[in-house]
Amino acid sequence: MDHLPIFLDVKGKKVLVDGGNTPAARRVERALSAGAHVHVFCPKMSDEFRQLRAHPRVTHHLRAPEPADFEDCVVAYGASEIEARDKRLYEMAKDARVLVNVADVTKYCDFITPSVVDRSPLVVAISSGGNAPVIARILRARIEVMLPAAYGRLAAFVGGFRDRVMQKLKSTESRRHFWENTIEGQVGDHFLAGDEEKAGKHLLEDLDAAATGAESAQIGEVFLVGAGPGDPDLLTFRALHIMQRADVVLFDRLVSDEIMTLVRRDAKRVYVGKMPQQHTMVQEDISEMMVELAKQGKRVLRLKGGDPFIFGRGGEELELLAKHDIPFQVIPGITAASGCASYAGIPLTHRDHAQSCVLITAHGKDGVLDLDWERLVRPDQTVVVYMGLSSVGILSGQFIKHGLDANTPAAVVDNGTRANQRVVSGRLGNIADRVEQSGIKGPALIIIGSVVSMRDDLKWFADHDKTTHQMSLQAQDGL
Repeated sequence: MDHLPIFLDVKGKKVLVDGGNTPAARRVERALSAGAHVHVFCPKMSDEFRQLRAHPRVTHHLRAPEPADFEDCVVAYGASEIEARDKRLYEMAKDARVLVNVADVTKYCDFITPSVVDRSPLVVAISSGGNAPVIARILRARIEVMLPAAYGRLAAFVGGFRDRVMQKLKSTESRRHFWENTIEGQVGDHFLAGDEEKAGKHLLEDLDAAATGAESAQIGEVFLVGAGPGDPDLLTFRALHIMQRADVVLFDRLVSDEIMTLVRRDAKRVYVGKMPQQHTMVQEDISEMMVELAKQGKRVLRLKGGDPFIFGRGGEELELLAKHDIPFQVIPGITAASGCASYAGIPLTHRDHAQSCVLITAHGKDGVLDLDWERLVRPDQTVVVYMGLSSVGILSGQFIKHGLDANTPAAVVDNGTRANQRVVSGRLGNIADRVEQSGIKGPALIIIGSVVSMRDDLKWFADHDKTTHQMSLQAQDGL
């Protein structure tokens, strides 16, 4: 580590900025956000200073800084981009024993200004030691989207209880355990979900329990999280947040290995199977397990492929949770129809092809294929079939039998959105044979309708065959 990371208190103190350009404006903004009184030295300022000049804690000097200006100063920034002026600023600052930083001139820097993610009072600073500031900015952008704004408010919220916690919990260890359980437990959950009143109530209850040495009687909570169709980049930020905080994770084969690597490392993992006709654990047992784990005070993550409420049986699981008064949250995910169709280059709706889209499953409650065929064969619509790979021959035959043209375009997307995605397309009359020849094993999604022909119109192969979402059946994929 080339530099010592510190956070400097400049509230109410003097900060000097030499320059009137964009870098100078950024440094003035940063100092003001930290509560400093900023003295800016430059006869001419850029348009970015238009509002800054009127700030009550900004003093503008129409000249270059002099030695006397460094009196009572704690930090000086140089941003004039004039070598001789920057050197003079550095020398004056050193004579006055003031910390100095000159933009992009390492030899004139006592410290480096990091890229900052501001979720006040929570602040994340990122530095490359001056070697690669662009990388630091890229990382900052990634952290910006990964760190919800509510975390700053959460830090301020729990900070309001610090004095009470200090009074009731005397040891450092007991306070540390309390805060860990508070922020990572139901208090944090309720606050991030927008219920500050309930969060405060639970915090005080947990504090009383911790102060008396009693275990909290709080029941756990269940999170039904949609993991999307497979690509981890399609996870929602909320889903990723919950995945990092779960005590126990129940997952099935539709959840990709790449997504499972994002789950909290020390969480207990329970594979519940859910392969066609080969359930490692029946649905009733999965639901009962969630109830029992929650009663033990666990944060239970039920991780489902796609979206929990679209053929994910999430509603059935919630019924049992509600019956036992188990708190729960549902975090939606991108359903397979949307994800797989997008990655395969097939728009589900199009003004010239389909004005509606119907999502169906090939498996009913008792595993019997019993569909409303009259509704499904209507013109100008797209039909998407979940869990239909083993029945593709029966399905295509029934569509033709009930009036859909055998030349209707159809496609089967195998392992949609994943690196090994494959697409087999054809027409209703030959799609079953093409699927059999391909040897695909699923999970797969069937798309039926003239929108499938758009894949060729959009020249999807030419643009996407060499991407991470490779379509490996191009040779036999033509309509």
